Amino acid sequence: MITLYGSGQSRSFKVLWALEEAQLSYEYKQVNIGSSDENGTQTQAYRLLNSQGKVPALVDGNCVITESAAILNYLAALVPDAKLMPASDDLATRAYYDEVCAFVLSDLEQPLWSKAKHSFILPKEYRLKGIRHSTQWEFAKSVKALERYLADKEFVINNQFTMADIAIAYTLNWATNAKFDLPQHLLNYCQAMYQRPACLRALEKA
Repeated sequence: MITLYGSGQSRSFKVLWALEEAQLSYEYKQVNIGSSDENGTQTQAYRLLNSQGKVPALVDGNCVITESAAILNYLAALVPDAKLMPASDDLATRAYYDEVCAFVLSDLEQPLWSKAKHSFILPKEYRLKGIRHSTQWEFAKSVKALERYLADKEFVINNQFTMADIAIAYTLNWATNAKFDLPQHLLNYCQAMYQRPACLRALEKA
């Protein structure tokens, strides 16, 4: 039985959504981020799963994975018939999929994460004032790159829903909640992804 440790709309939500898309049996355990209480991520027991004391953590038998992107690919590999990522023998399409996923983590997400860290996550003495201006500029550049990836497609990879769409939609939803500007067609894309039955089921559990 797969077990997912997560919390609300953190990055663990991507995994919860992916589990629903993959239609795999799993147990979802909500934990309290940063807490040393019994159900917290700073307990010794939880840190044996995720040494950073963060979420997500996915356990499948002896396999423990703690990075959301790696978990999404792992889940996709468990159900190849669902085509949640391109087949490994389709090298060109798989490389493009990997490129898009890497872009989301290295470019699209980073301005959002920087703003969050300097708003409420880092100790006050390490926060930089006025960082929102630079993160908005950086995010706008990443949005232009994303527009080239998505163009007018329904899904980012060969118009087939994949884990890459989860990664993109989750990040765009994060941007919307953080008051970053998005063009209407990307808002429409995000809203369409969040209306998928699997996502709606995940939202009920988060």
